Amino acid sequence: MTITLRPGTTVMFTGDSITDCQRLESEDGLGFGYPLRIAGEWGLQHPDRAVTWLNTGIAGHKVMDLEARWQADVLDARPDVVSILVGVNDMGWHTYDPDGYVIPAEDYAAGYDRLLAPLAEAGTELILIEPFLLPIRVLIQVVDTHVGETERKEWRADLDPKIQAVHELARKYGAHLLAADDMFAELAVTTGPEYWAADGVHPTPAGHAALAAAWLRLVA
Repeated sequence: MTITLRPGTTVMFTGDSITDCQRLESEDGLGFGYPLRIAGEWGLQHPDRAVTWLNTGIAGHKVMDLEARWQADVLDARPDVVSILVGVNDMGWHTYDPDGYVIPAEDYAAGYDRLLAPLAEAGTELILIEPFLLPIRVLIQVVDTHVGETERKEWRADLDPKIQAVHELARKYGAHLLAADDMFAELAVTTGPEYWAADGVHPTPAGHAALAAAWLRLVA
């Protein structure tokens, strides 16, 4: 089953920097990433079905950050469709602080659940995008460290249960799941991961295009 975007539908994208993409610096508020590509492609394919596209992604945000602004940034807008991509900042590369605290998968899942519950109660259509990590071997500027085999294994061990939590929440709420981590893993086999996300996390133009194409396959 796909989501039908009727004339006048309001679609909101939210999450972290992968969704944000400097949206506040763009005239349409969508940024330069996959939300902009989705809106543009939809407009070309369906000029007779005008849709309102909103983006409330904020760089660096975790699930708990979304919770703090959920009412004002999402619920108050009363969107018909909400698309969420959050989790890479909840992963070990961002969550290891000087005290050694890591956001447990259980806390991530519980917080994510609290985001979805009021939307489901309101009858909002939901699209959940897996957080993803590509196996790059370069310097990740965001954390200023060289990524070795040990770090990648630690990050994957932390991220995989959170991806599984997104799957479980999609089943619980009847949400549409965009399996972005699986998609990029398959794409990287032939091209190498850097083609899709130079730092393993933030998509290149090709990566944003792939996300947009996969998202558009969920709607009609």
